[in-house]
Amino acid sequence: MSNTIVGRRVGQVGRALASPLGVLITLPLLVVAIGVTILLVGRSTSTTSSQAMARRQLVEQAAEVQGQVVFALDQAEPLLERLRQFADPTVPRDDVLLRLHDLIVGRPGVAYASVSFPDGTFRGAYLAEGGAVQVQESRITDGATAVARFDVVGGRLEPRPPETSTYDPRTRSFYKLATERRARGWTEPYSFFRSHETGISCAEPVLDAAGGIAAVIAVDFDVSTLSRYVGKPALEGARSIVYSRDGAILVYPPSEGGAPRPPPTSELLHAADLRDPALEALLERTAHRPPIAQLFFTLETTDGDYLASVAPIGGRRAGVDAALDWYVASVVPARTILGPTRALQRSGVLISAVALLVAIALAVLLAWNLLRMRRQVVASRAQARSAEARARELGSYRLVGRLGEGGMGEVWRAEHQLLAREAAIKLIRSDNLTDPVKANEHRERFRREAQTLASMKSRHTIDIFDYGVTDDGVFYFVMELLDGLDLETLVIEHGPQPAARVIDLLVQACASLAEAHDAGLLHRDIKPPNLFVCRAADEVDIVKLLDFGIVHLVDDPDPPPAPALSASRSGLPRAATPVPSLEGKLTEIDAMIGTPGFMAPEQITGGALDGRADLYALGCVAWWLLTGAEVFPRFGGPLVMLQMHLEDPPPSLREQVPGWCPPELEAIVVACLQKKPPGRPMDARNLIALLRAIEIPAEHAWTPAKARQWWDALRPRGPRETQPDEVKVLLAEGIHAQPGLGAAEGDPPVSLFGPTGAL
Repeated sequence: MSNTIVGRRVGQVGRALASPLGVLITLPLLVVAIGVTILLVGRSTSTTSSQAMARRQLVEQAAEVQGQVVFALDQAEPLLERLRQFADPTVPRDDVLLRLHDLIVGRPGVAYASVSFPDGTFRGAYLAEGGAVQVQESRITDGATAVARFDVVGGRLEPRPPETSTYDPRTRSFYKLATERRARGWTEPYSFFRSHETGISCAEPVLDAAGGIAAVIAVDFDVSTLSRYVGKPALEGARSIVYSRDGAILVYPPSEGGAPRPPPTSELLHAADLRDPALEALLERTAHRPPIAQLFFTLETTDGDYLASVAPIGGRRAGVDAALDWYVASVVPARTILGPTRALQRSGVLISAVALLVAIALAVLLAWNLLRMRRQVVASRAQARSAEARARELGSYRLVGRLGEGGMGEVWRAEHQLLAREAAIKLIRSDNLTDPVKANEHRERFRREAQTLASMKSRHTIDIFDYGVTDDGVFYFVMELLDGLDLETLVIEHGPQPAARVIDLLVQACASLAEAHDAGLLHRDIKPPNLFVCRAADEVDIVKLLDFGIVHLVDDPDPPPAPALSASRSGLPRAATPVPSLEGKLTEIDAMIGTPGFMAPEQITGGALDGRADLYALGCVAWWLLTGAEVFPRFGGPLVMLQMHLEDPPPSLREQVPGWCPPELEAIVVACLQKKPPGRPMDARNLIALLRAIEIPAEHAWTPAKARQWWDALRPRGPRETQPDEVKVLLAEGIHAQPGLGAAEGDPPVSLFGPTGAL
């Protein structure tokens, strides 16, 4: 009984304190009590606390700089892996330089990426003044080095005035390191040839079949680019540097009021060049005993006392064991940390009085709002129940993580709550569709893609599990989550494919197209990113056709024909060729649907389409798989490329295929690329028959054992590891992978062919 009475009285007290009058009385009393306590305790502990806070902030600042520099240096490994594919002097210069340009765009801290050859030829991309990326090729001639530099404008090389120099990559530190070690390694700090900035390089030799040096690839980081990448410390007067064991400065972002960075010279940058007493004292203190762990100490200098922190940057960088020979150091004036604390002590009494008055005012306001807030609780609970219901509106699937998003929608990884089956859920948000015309267009395209996929039964078409619209107007459908890589990535990462494998991949793609064409459906966007080779259970090399977002019914009214393209170029250079019809179409939304490098002539001109338009695009895909390049080059821009598809015969396929290629396959690809539909195979099944009729010698056959060996050896990453690839091939137009979600180390996926949909 006594416990019941006590509980009842506690409840009464609690309700009284929660009432408006209780809040009005108790809140000011609590503020006064807490304020007095803090004032008394703070006087004796504020100095100690401030020093502890200073230590923590300084350590965090050093750790942030360390993390930024390590992130920049760790880009060397993926860059070197990509540079290996350019270590061939026979590859056309323009193609290599454009790819090198794309390789370092958006690479924070990277100053140069280059390929050097034993004859002294040097190709590279570098960060020029103003932040623009330029490319160059230098060749050693009699008595001098001829240097050709280029700007990259609109996917083309714009030459700069030619130069001459004495540069020979074979005499530079990075080249000597790679050739002497015959393995990847980091150079000691040295002065770069052109900028005279102090920097370091990660270099690696590329060996030929005989074990000789075929090329040296290198990634450079200098003081200027690394310093520009590392953010300025947030603390007033703070400075941070990164230096090597011998005292060479690798990063020095000057703070406000600090000494400006000295101009670059041929000598390495050292602490004395910075004219900063605090940093000079710090490096002098640690010169003879480099730290093996983070240190924190106080410095007394000619311009005042400083708090300092030094920490090593070591471990494996770019797969190379880097000894603890790089260090990050930070200094901050003692007055920056301790000055506010002393001022706070002097004003403590005044602040407490002001706080009391504020507390009384707040108590009155809280008492007045208490009843209104209670009324809102009911509405908030109702909203919570509504939100919970919306979270369950995608049926039996639980959203696990977002794979990517764009202006119109999202793609999520999901799991079936009962079957534990993974899937990809594609969403389109109606709240982003503000234009009614575009809203209806996107919804119709989304609906058509879902219904098209649902009607397809071929195992070579991606499966759709569910489709619907939530109460909030979110359109969605649920698809299988693929485990593999698209044909674009396949060639980029592993090079042109054996002819026998290409035949097998094309046959599987034709199987999907045959079913679609039988149903009167045209895909209209066949290209490498929309063909996915994957594995399922014990099977490998399974082709899946994706992205039916711009599918076309053969029975639909044909679009009005576009004006004919100019049939004569009048001897003009290709870039100056008049193409008025294409110029006009590019200004109309959805006037031309497809991808420039993979469009049949009749699709370009807006003519009547049938299944042979998809077969033309499939021929372009076959060309990509066999050669590693598109049928016509991209350097002239999309208009010139489209005109070449309309008028120019394709080049010789056999001359571009690096390995065995049967004449029958070459004839089939050439037939698919005929300008007029009657010259192509009749339909997808006819193309299957032609491909299967090719006799493949046993030594060139792509057997199940070879396929299994390929997948086991190269091990393309599974669905939990290939989010960027999944996003690239599963998302509708306008949806792109989120930065940092599942990206390979420092290397987000980039499509060579552009987005699906209107040009």
